[in-house]
Amino acid sequence: MRIFEINRSQVSEHAALAPLAVPGACGASGYLWISLTRDEFRASLAEVQQILQTLCKTQLVDLHVADLLNDQLPSHYDYTSLYDVLVFRRLANGQGQAALGNGKGSTNEAPPAPVAPPRQPRSGPPVLRRVDTRPVGFAVFDRVLLSVHPEDGAVRDAFAARLLAAVSADGATPALDVRATSARLPTSPSDLMLRVINQIVDGYLDLRRELTKQLDHWQTELIDPRSRFTNWGALMEARQSLHHLDEICEDQRAAMQDWIDSLETLPVPKGELEQRERELIMIRSRDVLEHIERVVHHVHRLEQNAETAVQMHFSVQGHRANDIMRVLTVLTAVFLPLNLIAGIFGMNFEFIPLVHKADGFWIAMTSMLVIAVLLVVIFWRKRYLARTR
Repeated sequence: MRIFEINRSQVSEHAALAPLAVPGACGASGYLWISLTRDEFRASLAEVQQILQTLCKTQLVDLHVADLLNDQLPSHYDYTSLYDVLVFRRLANGQGQAALGNGKGSTNEAPPAPVAPPRQPRSGPPVLRRVDTRPVGFAVFDRVLLSVHPEDGAVRDAFAARLLAAVSADGATPALDVRATSARLPTSPSDLMLRVINQIVDGYLDLRRELTKQLDHWQTELIDPRSRFTNWGALMEARQSLHHLDEICEDQRAAMQDWIDSLETLPVPKGELEQRERELIMIRSRDVLEHIERVVHHVHRLEQNAETAVQMHFSVQGHRANDIMRVLTVLTAVFLPLNLIAGIFGMNFEFIPLVHKADGFWIAMTSMLVIAVLLVVIFWRKRYLARTR
């Protein structure tokens, strides 16, 4: 569990929820980011609900709690009059299956989360094994952002490091990497959530580049006529992974579009500062949606490239088979008159021209050679024997 108190000038991390469960704990302009894994959320549900009741005058609905604990839920968006819930699937680290725990020690029992079946290790190149996802759930309140992560918490820890680096960049302590941080701190829970989601989408963009390299390598092997491609199992797995990635991105795009539509239905803020922040939220939301659409577009293009490579492979193999049959047909046509001559002189008759002559054999062999050379020249000029490049 990691808890951050954020305002316009600083970020402070707290070790426990208890000191924050009082009105005014995060100041007039600040807000809280409560980040937990699913096991931690299940165990600390009563304490989290108390914090939300104190700071936001509401609690999470039981169905939304179940959604945040569900490890198999696709990306989707839901809302109430007091808070929004957004589930967004991120790439998993490695192939480890996150443990769900049993929720002991909680006085407010959470709804039982469905237990995911053990995932089978993916075959093929390592890049295909990364096309596996875990949901990250966000509950966005006016003054609290609650995020529920898989057990590794990689996205949470990476963004927390960037957040603390941004604070160092604004203060006296030098930042670790100023270029990797935004110029200002997130101004609201919505802004913070969108930045975390943007980092998740960047992971898909990196995966897109690796998939492109792998499919380009396979495409080169498929098109090469001298190569005997045998890695069909990995190629079929790649096509299935691309289809799975396409479905994931489509769900993400639908969820973000629902979020944007919900923002557009909100009343226009009266103050200039609030209106500016609303515009920045809309801009960042559209930017995230544009990144997702880029991934979807590229996945579609990769699927088409894989399908085209397979079709070109079979076309090349068919063309190669046609070349072989053409050569064999030409050789048969060359030897057909020679077989005819040999058959005539092999007949069992007593009186056949040239049979009883001393030079009859050489006359027949010369005739057969002349006919063969003449046919080869004719077929060569007609390009029946030309090599296809």
